[in-house]
Order: sequence, then C-alpha cells, then structure tokens
Amino acid sequence: MYAQMPAYPTIGTIVRADPRLDKLIPKDARVEVLASGFTWTEGPLWIKPTKNEKQGYLLFSDVPQNTIFKWTAQDGVTPFLKPSGYTGLGAYSDEPGSNGLTLDAAGRLIAAEHGDRRISALPLDGSGGKMTLADNYEGKRFNSPNDVVAHSNGSYYFTDPPYGMPKKENDPSQETGVFGVYRIAPVAKGDKSGKGAVSLIVNDLTRPNGIAFSPDEKTLYVAQSDPDKPVVMAYPVQADGSVGKGRVVFGAEGMKKQGLAGGFDGLKLDRAGNFWVTGGGGVLVLSPAGEFLGHINLGGATANCAWGDDGSTLYITADMYLCRLRTTTTGKF
Repeated sequence: MYAQMPAYPTIGTIVRADPRLDKLIPKDARVEVLASGFTWTEGPLWIKPTKNEKQGYLLFSDVPQNTIFKWTAQDGVTPFLKPSGYTGLGAYSDEPGSNGLTLDAAGRLIAAEHGDRRISALPLDGSGGKMTLADNYEGKRFNSPNDVVAHSNGSYYFTDPPYGMPKKENDPSQETGVFGVYRIAPVAKGDKSGKGAVSLIVNDLTRPNGIAFSPDEKTLYVAQSDPDKPVVMAYPVQADGSVGKGRVVFGAEGMKKQGLAGGFDGLKLDRAGNFWVTGGGGVLVLSPAGEFLGHINLGGATANCAWGDDGSTLYITADMYLCRLRTTTTGKF
C-alpha cells in the first residue's frame, strides 16, 4: 500500500528568484519521492541514531489514518504508532490522528493530537507509556492541537486551530472560543503531576498552524494557514516565556507578488536563520529578513518539513507523498 521507491523518482521544480538560493540548494538538486500512497502526511521528525537504534529514522504522521509511520532507507515505511491521536471508540473526524511532532530535551516524542485534543509525550526509549502534557486551558478543552515545538528550558509552544474537529470551526464541541497559540510551562519543582501551567500567548490569529523557534530561541515564529490572511509572524520571547508584539515576516503581498496562493502550513529555520515555509503548493525559502529567495514547487498541497540526516537534508510531507531534498545548508534537529 505504501510504495517504497527503490530508485526514488523526483517531483516538482525549484524556482530560483534570488542568487542567494544557490548557496542553499545545489543547482542540480531534485526533490526525491521516498514513499507514496498516504492520505495526508504531516509532522516529519528526524530521530538520530541511539544505542538501541543504530541508524537514524524519520517519523511522520498520516492524520486521517490516525497513524505515525517510520521511514528508514533500509526498510522503507513501517507503522510506528496507531492510534496516534484519537483513542476513543468509533469515528471522530476526517483528521483524527497526530499532526505535528517534535522531540524534547528528555528525548520524548511530543505530539500534537487532533482526536484526543491534547499535547502528549511518549518516551522513545521504552521507559514508559504516553502521558498528557496538556489538554485544556482554564478548564476548557483545546480544539485540535496542530503543531508543537519544544524549548530547551522545558517549555512547549503549540498552535490550536479547528482542523481536527468533526465540523471544523463550526463544531459544537469547541470550548475555548479562540484559535490560539499556547505555552506549557516547565513543570514546577515538587509537582508530581508532570504537567506545567498552560498560558494563552497569542489570541488574535485566525488559523495559527506551523510553529518554530529562531536558532537562538529568542523569537517564536507562527505560520497562518488562513488563505485569506496568509502570514508568517515573529514574536519576541520574553523572560517569563510569554511573547511580545508580533511583526509580519512575510504575508499576502509577498505571495501575490510571486504569483502564489493559499495559506502557510509548517515551517522550519536553518542555522543561518533562513525560513523554509510550506505554502503555495510547495516550500517557500525566505531570507532571515523575510525576502523571497525561491520556491520548491511540488505542484500540490504541502504540509510540513524537517531537517534530518546530518542536518542538511530537508524531509517534506506533501499530500500523499514523503519527500526529500538535499541542501547545502543545515538546520537544527
């Protein structure tokens, strides 16, 4: 069902709008299709080799299939975790599974789960089962946590749009009244619950989606997937973990100028601060100042991306595909 590609066919084209892109993506680079046949791929995450796992591997979500898959160059695609985001009985929605994935400082798999409406943690070393980090704000259940990033101080930041709910923004089970960006604080000393306090840090976005930190963790970036208000926002991270006033990095005018349409989804930064943002049927590459450098045009809906291997490989989840692009930059992973 999940076609492993032995010769790795290629897909799409690379649009080079600025000479600076040539220093990031080799001129002969191609996007390889590593596997296909999925429903909607999301949340790619590279796991480095360990004592138990001699080779690195990629995890990614298939949200409609409620499954996290594992990919290695040797074995291809195998199921890793099912159910990944909805553990209830019967059908829930057309997107019940996990979405964004990340690792925390303890080496746990952190997942944004649609169906169970929570942020969860799962030790990858087998030392324990899955636990809930947060599933509500002030007693009100989240909508459908979408993407999550871990800070080195033990806190987590995540977005909460309505996409995983049965009736999306019109679902009667919506409780918070906002599509917010939240922070889970580090666990307080002596707190045996293992859960940190939850705070709402951004409440004025219509569809917050992808989320990432700058390389120095001093700035939080949020991509909005509202096609009428596509924007990548930057927020300074304050000493207490909250964020200051946001500024626009790239938005609707930039998309229109490049002849691109739609909202943004996932995003990552490389170590030089360049942005790799999914949108416009592929991945936009922006300078640290938000200047458009080029577009990895995959010709269809593109969900997210992540750095892997030695940090120079960009793994991309796009519709039914799992893809890979070799670059000459490196990202944090």
